[in-house]
Amino acid sequence: MQLTIDLTGRDVLVTGSEKAARQAVRRYRNAGANVYRLSTPDGAPADGQLPERPFLVAVVDDGEAGWVALVERCREAGIPVAFEPAPGSEGHVTLVGGGPGALDLLTVGAVDALRDADVVFYDRLAPYQELADLTSAELVDVGKQPGLHKVTQRDIEKLMVEAALLGKNVVRLKGGDPYVFGRGGEEVAACVAAGVPVRVISGVTSAISVPAAAGIPVTHREVSHMFTVVSGHAPLTEKEHTHLAGLGGTIVVLMGIGTLPQLASGLRRAGMKPDMPMAVVERGYRPGQRTTIADLGNIETAATGCSNPAVLVIGEVVRVAEANRNHAEASAELSRLAASLLEA
Repeated sequence: MQLTIDLTGRDVLVTGSEKAARQAVRRYRNAGANVYRLSTPDGAPADGQLPERPFLVAVVDDGEAGWVALVERCREAGIPVAFEPAPGSEGHVTLVGGGPGALDLLTVGAVDALRDADVVFYDRLAPYQELADLTSAELVDVGKQPGLHKVTQRDIEKLMVEAALLGKNVVRLKGGDPYVFGRGGEEVAACVAAGVPVRVISGVTSAISVPAAAGIPVTHREVSHMFTVVSGHAPLTEKEHTHLAGLGGTIVVLMGIGTLPQLASGLRRAGMKPDMPMAVVERGYRPGQRTTIADLGNIETAATGCSNPAVLVIGEVVRVAEANRNHAEASAELSRLAASLLEA
């Protein structure tokens, strides 16, 4: 059971040193509370006059044993007490995979990291619209769009390292998984080179989840026992087309709208049959999600007007999804017919 309290306009007293209490202070202020700080157990206020009777006392575990007496006095007076963990004393960076953009596909580890962050550097494909509900941290947009990199990759790495060296808990929130075309390896290397502790929280990759959102399994028994994930940012070579066409299984291409014509023609030249089914899934898990299905031989025409973010799926698994969809529609139609006959 989760209980929520409206703290708007309420007096909240937060204990602990400035460094230890910083996250708790920020969270309660963001919740609309009037926040006061008590910096030492002997009663030294950090923010001027303290309220006579606070609505809530938030005790931060800063390692000082003297807060026990304050907790006892609060309990005797009937003042609620909340216990808050203190952030780590050393700044660090956490690379977090934000999944395909749906809030409910964030992992528990991702939610915990965001809750404890001091600053979040986020991408445009991460679930940034809901960040204000997940963290009280400073939010910095470092998202890159095709042809428009307002913050370069090297500058992003520099910002992360500098914030961590100042003692902040830094979260780098990325769409999908940090290690799947996400340049997570480069960011980890930058932190290691600067001596900054860094860890990675994997995310749900769009290579699997976005096809699933369209009802397409990337593998299916007796249809496909493998899948290959390809970046669509740059055209493939003829040799790569040949390898892909000869592998079999399912081909998944991320952000491949711009190179779709070269990909389709290259696979045909490499011997892939023109009637191989293909799907373009745009804006997976986001408003306006759309799926376009065609054959490899006519996908360029069918996908006119499609745009990134999109995931391309090439393989017989697309027919599996179509068959399931047709079966579901037929079952629904039979149910409607049966209902109408009963009413008659």
